[in-house]
Amino acid sequence: MKKRIALLGIYHETNTFSQQLTTLAEFRSGFWLEEGAITEEYRGAHHEISGIIEVMESSDEYELVSVFYAYATPSGMVTADALEGILSRLWELYDKNGPYDGILVVPHGAGVSENHPDMDGYWLQQLRARAGDQVPIIGTLDPHANVSPLMADSTNGLFPYQTNPHIDQARVGREAARMMIAILSEGRKFTQTLVQLPLAISIEQQYTSESPCLDLLQLAENVRAQHRLYSVSLLLGFPYADVAELGSAFILISETGHTPSSGSREAAGELLGYARRHLHSFNGKKLHIRDWIPLFPGMEKPVLLLDMGDNVGGGSSAQSTHLLEELDRAGLSRTFICIYDPAAVERLGNASGVPAELTVGENGYVIVPESYRLIEGKFKELTPKHGGFVNYDMGASAIVRTVNGQTIMLTSLRTVPFSLQQLLAYDLQPESFDFIVAKGVNAPIAAYKDVCRHLCKVDTPGDTSADMTRFTFHHRRSPLFPFEEPPAEAFEA
Repeated sequence: MKKRIALLGIYHETNTFSQQLTTLAEFRSGFWLEEGAITEEYRGAHHEISGIIEVMESSDEYELVSVFYAYATPSGMVTADALEGILSRLWELYDKNGPYDGILVVPHGAGVSENHPDMDGYWLQQLRARAGDQVPIIGTLDPHANVSPLMADSTNGLFPYQTNPHIDQARVGREAARMMIAILSEGRKFTQTLVQLPLAISIEQQYTSESPCLDLLQLAENVRAQHRLYSVSLLLGFPYADVAELGSAFILISETGHTPSSGSREAAGELLGYARRHLHSFNGKKLHIRDWIPLFPGMEKPVLLLDMGDNVGGGSSAQSTHLLEELDRAGLSRTFICIYDPAAVERLGNASGVPAELTVGENGYVIVPESYRLIEGKFKELTPKHGGFVNYDMGASAIVRTVNGQTIMLTSLRTVPFSLQQLLAYDLQPESFDFIVAKGVNAPIAAYKDVCRHLCKVDTPGDTSADMTRFTFHHRRSPLFPFEEPPAEAFEA
């Protein structure tokens, strides 16, 4: 008889500083996938679920039982009602489709709800109680997870993506599935250890193709090989969540009979020691748009401007016009920007001609349209990009060209800037612009690096300000760099 492996997940990156609560409707309009709809959406794609499906369906020994997966675009606190509704349906489908020999889970790791600050730890603990101690629970994580001891204690192994932008999601899904096979088919035994660092890596320093994160990843691989560990994974952390587990970390997985008994402890000591020696490299320099403007004449166009304070993938409003206004003020108008403004889309949809003026964004920025066109707002991304999504839906949308040369895409749904198809699908050529504003930090780089030789991370105001010390925290660990300078003992394993 085939071994039955459940596949399920709740995925939300929660910005507790955002005033936009995440309701059940946001999950319903995101991805609410039940049973076979999960494999239908993700088979052959570039998501971690895709990697899980690939490995499990390639084995004659296993039956992958798709249970439930819910995703909402990053935003504010998940309401208590939303979490209750999600869990009610999850447990209903879980009980209906059981029993299971193993469970593969897909949490984000930075979920926060009104009644459960450690949202992912809460539902994973509930899952462990239902499954019992003998059923292996293995999962994937977004590296922006703020991992709690409860998350680690409730699972046998967690595998975060190791790239930012996240382009290795399918690989990580395969890794999680293969560990499940190692346990159930080969009888191998593993132990997971969470190493929380007394620091939170600043968001603009979290690009894994450059230092300091590139160096951390190389260190992790060296430590894994030296101490014969099964896995050593870096977690960047998510700075916009006021929770006790805020911060960067490593997850170590040792294997009984292969890893020396002191392997995990010694590896943890090396990782903590490195973090102490390189502490200040994790807090980068923040540059305002006015710092960048004098440098633009020497840059090949188009230039990608990363709007760090209105980072949609970090839970921002997607409504800031700050960069648009600053560029306009400087006489730099050949700009593309995408703004979430359903009211403006509706006004254009009801207009009998080109309006004399149009107010867009959260600060009431007034533009003078020259022309506009309405679009359905759907497009596909078929190559590996941050998030692993294939199908995108911006809702009813409009593309407005202003009299001074700005191109503004207005959407009815907040949309992450993870795919160049957002432009190409609607005949917008990147090379026709001098500046492309992407509301993100590192995630858009995978989509735009081939068309924008110059990438400028801009320190802008908003719910995702690059300087985390600008926010007031009540629940975080202390000492935690860059808020405090941790003493030597904080780096002891």
